[in-house]
Amino acid sequence: MSLSATSAVASERASDIETSTIRAISWRLIPFLVLAYFFSYLDRVNLSFAALQMNAELKFTPLIFAWGAGIFFIGYFIFEVPSNLALEKFGASRWIARIMVTWGIISGLMAAVSGEWSFYVLRFLLGVAEAGFFPGIILYLTYWYPAQYRARFLAAFAIAVPVSTVIGAPISGLLLGLDGVMGLRGWQWLFILEGVPSVLLGIVTWFYLTDRPEHATWLSSEQKAWLAAKLDAETAAKQATHQMTLREALSSPKVITLGLIYFGFVGALYGMQFWLPQIVKAFGLTNAQTGFVTAIPYLFGTIAMILWARHSDQRRERVYHVGLPMFLIGIALAVSSYITDPTITMVVLTFAAVGVFCVFGVFWTLPTAWLSGTAAAGAIALINSIGNLAGFGGPYLIGWIKDSTGSTANGLLALAVLPLIAGVLVFVGGHESKVEFAGQAPAE
Repeated sequence: MSLSATSAVASERASDIETSTIRAISWRLIPFLVLAYFFSYLDRVNLSFAALQMNAELKFTPLIFAWGAGIFFIGYFIFEVPSNLALEKFGASRWIARIMVTWGIISGLMAAVSGEWSFYVLRFLLGVAEAGFFPGIILYLTYWYPAQYRARFLAAFAIAVPVSTVIGAPISGLLLGLDGVMGLRGWQWLFILEGVPSVLLGIVTWFYLTDRPEHATWLSSEQKAWLAAKLDAETAAKQATHQMTLREALSSPKVITLGLIYFGFVGALYGMQFWLPQIVKAFGLTNAQTGFVTAIPYLFGTIAMILWARHSDQRRERVYHVGLPMFLIGIALAVSSYITDPTITMVVLTFAAVGVFCVFGVFWTLPTAWLSGTAAAGAIALINSIGNLAGFGGPYLIGWIKDSTGSTANGLLALAVLPLIAGVLVFVGGHESKVEFAGQAPAE
């Protein structure tokens, strides 16, 4: 056999190992992580549907509801970095299991809310319990996927967010129909029945997740060797350019800027997420109909997120793939504030949702491109915690404006400013593609 023929066979063999490794990792991890994140996000935002009954029964004003929706993120912010560092130390299987069991229990206890202060306390504790889950998974996926595959599989994981509304919104609307069963209100059944699966799945997580590739009995020795070589080369390239301690990462202007960008994105995401069911309900629909109509923007957002992330990987480009959807979100939210026709309002908010989830699928490639190890664990958590403070600010802003004016329209207009500023920061900050894709062939 000639030298060229031997080289071709070796190249084909290497390609086969790469394909089989990525496929094995994806089938093993992604469906399970999507399911876990589905319940995480559902337990975080099912409050928006419970509010359709709970607010009237407990006499919650829009401002009280906004405080309760947002105070979750205060607890989340305080414990985010310590939680992610604990995951790095104790391993994903144990720490993610702990997070899921505790948030499931507290989510179910939301059925016991009897007034303003119990509402605030339980929402705060839910944020404490869930802190570290999302950035922990983002960090965990960097242990398994080389950069050229990262956006599409981060998007595949994050698909749980729109899917939690596409599936969860109709389910939540229907669960409100259990009102009066066994003496409980519909909103109480919603919290209980959507909290239990998280506890059960958390127990399974302890035994199912593999902490690191070298411990994966479901990968062959060749697959482990290929993955280790790829990830070690990436880590070496990162450290040659940005070798940072945890302290340096947490004080890095670049990390803080990414946190501010994420703040603009999250403000729009949760502003829509917590108030959209009440906007739709105002069209004169039943609770069940509200659930199905609310799901429409998120269905389109799901499709767009996967296609956009794949396009980003193929083009090896991140800045435009994050910045342009940010502008789409801001413009759509601003336009929606001037529209009174229900159908047109839903069309415009669908464009906003498409922008939101296109950003979601690609954003986390920005920090993971140049951070590694403990610095990555702390910085990713810090970016997420800064961003999620907008989870308090966004819903609160709309609630305060609605309390003052009786309308959510002006709240959406004010909210539109955040992603517009974030979009500008994305283009100003740029991205180090050479570091991210060092020594890698273009993705297929």
